[in-house]
Amino acid sequence: MGLLDFLSSKERGARERRAAALYAAAVAQARQPALYTSLEAPDTLDGRFELIVLHVHLLCRRLAQLGGEGAAIAQALFDTMFRDMDRNLRELGVSDPSVPRRIKAMLEAYYGRIKAYDAALEAGGDALAATIARNVYNASVISPAAQAMAAYALSVKTALDATHEAELVAGKIAFPSVEAVPARS
Repeated sequence: MGLLDFLSSKERGARERRAAALYAAAVAQARQPALYTSLEAPDTLDGRFELIVLHVHLLCRRLAQLGGEGAAIAQALFDTMFRDMDRNLRELGVSDPSVPRRIKAMLEAYYGRIKAYDAALEAGGDALAATIARNVYNASVISPAAQAMAAYALSVKTALDATHEAELVAGKIAFPSVEAVPARS
């Protein structure tokens, strides 16, 4: 191993640690009880997956906007998420031969979600609430809970946009409070 290989592996290890810290923060935020009580997200494996995807994607989106190291950390964050999904499937007792098939389905779901979320964020209006209704609540109608979840997601995006680049690249994030979301009507 040459000096450049050593430095590269050391840098990669530091990047992976920062990505792991961001992933842990996203998962902790996605597990906030108020998301399942006040905002009525389904407290199921699918519901939890949807909220992890939402939080991780908003983080990856912001990191990718930074370019360079931010984009590299976004990729490491994505990789960390799917390594964790693989580990969780195995812990749930999913048989080894079916894990790759399930991970592939999760990857396809992730890419479908991020495409829909990005389009909804571009479109504005009720597009995000409609996308969240479909993905998180498995509904074709925008409920007050979906509207509140969309408002929450926008507050997360706003907080991430306001977070200084150096903090994000260092693996530090403070998500907004779920309780700060305006009451549903």
